[in-house]
Amino acid sequence: MKFGASSDIGLVRKINQDSFYIPENLTLPLFMVADGMGGHNAGEIASVMAIDKIREWMVENSTDLTTIRKIRRAVVKSVEYSNRHIYYHAKSIEGCKGMGTTLTMVYVLGDKIVVGHVGDSRAYLISSNGMTQITQDHSLVQQLLLEGRISKSEAKSHPQKNIITRAVGTSSEIEVDVLTLDIKKDDTVVLCSDGLTNMVSEDELRKLFINETDIQSACEKAIEGAKLKGGSDNITVLGIRF
Repeated sequence: MKFGASSDIGLVRKINQDSFYIPENLTLPLFMVADGMGGHNAGEIASVMAIDKIREWMVENSTDLTTIRKIRRAVVKSVEYSNRHIYYHAKSIEGCKGMGTTLTMVYVLGDKIVVGHVGDSRAYLISSNGMTQITQDHSLVQQLLLEGRISKSEAKSHPQKNIITRAVGTSSEIEVDVLTLDIKKDDTVVLCSDGLTNMVSEDELRKLFINETDIQSACEKAIEGAKLKGGSDNITVLGIRF
């Protein structure tokens, strides 16, 4: 398994409110992307806290991460732990009120991955069969799309595209999507913030990660592609090649 990640402020924002995590070694094969929201630097605080607290919980419980069932439970528990810390921090610190963050995470066990997801950052699987979006956005536009009230083309340019319906830290309780997938040799999993997906098409992303042999280079080129198209938001890309 090879992996890489990169994050960029983009061309418009004043600070980077995205955060990511890749492991120093594979004793804890955990990968995360978070996209913070909130005034001033509160979004940055929320995304960093989410990453730190989930990692903290996973490290403390690492000896129990031995089966897919236990890992699925750990994903939920770690996000709940993170959610509580962010929520009560936001309530107690004036400049942090209302802050929250998306969170998309992957834990690897053998030839399977467990994906945890809240918000509108995304996880994709790129394989010989093509490219599949693993996660579903928790956003107003996605809800309108599911209800048939707007088309896919309308969704791409909808004026309320940035409104998310679920985030870590914005309420005392959190609902986490958890998925388990089989992984094959040469598959690539990509985690990214919406600063990438709002700028770069899925087809462009698929071609980039298939054609680029170096996974770190692929992440960096994806960010450059988003910036060439305007870079209107922070951009974070994390790739795992099996």
